[in-house]
Amino acid sequence: MPFNKNNSIDIKESKILLVVRHAKSSWELGTLSDFERPLNDRGKKDAPMMAKRLLDKKIKIDAFVSSPAKRAKKTAELFCEQYKQPIESIEFIASLYHAGIDDFYSAAEQLDDRFETVAIFSHNPGITYFVNTLSEQFQIDDMPTCGIFGIRVQTKKWADFKSADKEFIFFDYPKNIKIINF
Repeated sequence: MPFNKNNSIDIKESKILLVVRHAKSSWELGTLSDFERPLNDRGKKDAPMMAKRLLDKKIKIDAFVSSPAKRAKKTAELFCEQYKQPIESIEFIASLYHAGIDDFYSAAEQLDDRFETVAIFSHNPGITYFVNTLSEQFQIDDMPTCGIFGIRVQTKKWADFKSADKEFIFFDYPKNIKIINF
């Protein structure tokens, strides 16, 4: 069971990676590039709600890493606000925009070992492909907007992320009524 008797994640010789797809974006301004698309009203509501769900489960996030695209950046900022963290602390990694599986592994392997729990914000379709490499027991057809996939990695060093044993701990998204594995 990934949660201890205090209903918080029990971390022993492991790291937690939270893979978050950006919240719902707007298509209203067709003149904007894909990179510049903002969140729509639903996205601006869903991101803080999902961050609050994590806080309610006492999931601490030590670092926020994001694609620099406007919709991913804003999603990360809204999570930071709920976590009362400065938005200036978000690390932006250009390769997380249009990321392939190897880009996600590379981003995880470069994380600072002092961080126990990290949230990475990115995009489909790469995010769906990536999370499906992390767990055989739980596969996703299409990562929903503002969906969060949580994985425990049995390692002390992020550099060992790809080869380390991984354990699926939860999957949640805004329209989810039954929260899996919580």
